[in-house]
Amino acid sequence: MLVWMPPISSAGGGGPRRDEDPKNQGDLLQTALTPESRTARRTTFAVNGSATDDLQKWFVEGVERELLGHNHARSEEGESPELVINVIDAARPRPFRRNSQGTFVVSVVQVEHEADDLLRAAYPVLVRSLSNLLIYLTKNEAGAKAHFVTLEQGVATVPLPDGDKTRFFAEVYRRLAPLASTRLVINNVFEANLPEELRDGNATTRSMYEASLWLDRMNLLPAAFPIAEILDERDMMHVRRLFGIGGLSYGNLSARHDRTSFWMSARGVNKGNLREIGRDILLITDYVPEDDAMVVSVPSGIEPRAASVDSIEHWMLYREHPGIGAIMHVHAWMDGIDSTLVNYPCGTFELANEVSELVRRQPDPSRTVIGLRNHGLTITGTSLEDIIQRIDGKLLPTVPMM
Repeated sequence: MLVWMPPISSAGGGGPRRDEDPKNQGDLLQTALTPESRTARRTTFAVNGSATDDLQKWFVEGVERELLGHNHARSEEGESPELVINVIDAARPRPFRRNSQGTFVVSVVQVEHEADDLLRAAYPVLVRSLSNLLIYLTKNEAGAKAHFVTLEQGVATVPLPDGDKTRFFAEVYRRLAPLASTRLVINNVFEANLPEELRDGNATTRSMYEASLWLDRMNLLPAAFPIAEILDERDMMHVRRLFGIGGLSYGNLSARHDRTSFWMSARGVNKGNLREIGRDILLITDYVPEDDAMVVSVPSGIEPRAASVDSIEHWMLYREHPGIGAIMHVHAWMDGIDSTLVNYPCGTFELANEVSELVRRQPDPSRTVIGLRNHGLTITGTSLEDIIQRIDGKLLPTVPMM
């Protein structure tokens, strides 16, 4: 999944669980599945930096007009904007230093020549600028292009207009809108109340370990880009302070523990070697909407890792569909599947909600495959073994960019 890990909160003690009352469970799930209560919050933006080229200036001014035209407001002085358009220079890409983990940063850079391997040229700029998305502007004899580069190493290209700038900026906004109108659910509340008999795991966590070995053998856990080799120590310190750091491999998997909780691979760990409870594998027990936080039960005396950014999505699916026994997420594709229509970022309530709606429509929600636009797959099953049997030999390694 994403290489960034945000700050987390902790709470100790083993008091009564919020999910013990069936009425509370139903109320909480209904709250989570009511889009009106959780969407359309990210409405302010700011522009950071100055354009150094006429094309870059033209592009940024056009994006500003498009955002204002869709009722996004400029942030007030001293206010943390929800979206930042960060105008940078390719030789020295200066990051916008967030004051809030809820700020999404889109950096805009222009280069004179389009590299043969565009991802290898553009991705270091994305990382150095600490961005959620990079718009990489290029010019050559064939014309100018805007390349959208994602943290998941995806690239989508939109040619700059030959006269029809209205349609061009409408397409740019379509790709920016998910960042401009979503809400992250990536905080954690740690409760040091994991029962002693689960400290070393159980049969379910051992099945997760076996499934992780299969994922590794099938090369379905590509390594994230080596951030430590790209950022200097100052920027690395900023990443650790604001986000934490992870990114050993992409993807995740989970398995149901009981009616209201599930085991899930932690954030920023090697998903091909899931062993330690509280570090590699976490027990997710609850969701706190008002804090945008997942509740994690961990062993006492251990410093836990953060829960996967996809925990909110898995939480919704397990709570609504008792027949789901396991969920797997991989950066691959399959033909003939339903897919999300909007490229919402991972870790957002909106992505989790759209996936939940698609799963709900399937003939058998407990055994289905849903595409995540420009990203990968969410696969449900009665068990991890069931998922592996159904997808083995059917996955396409490249996710189409749309």
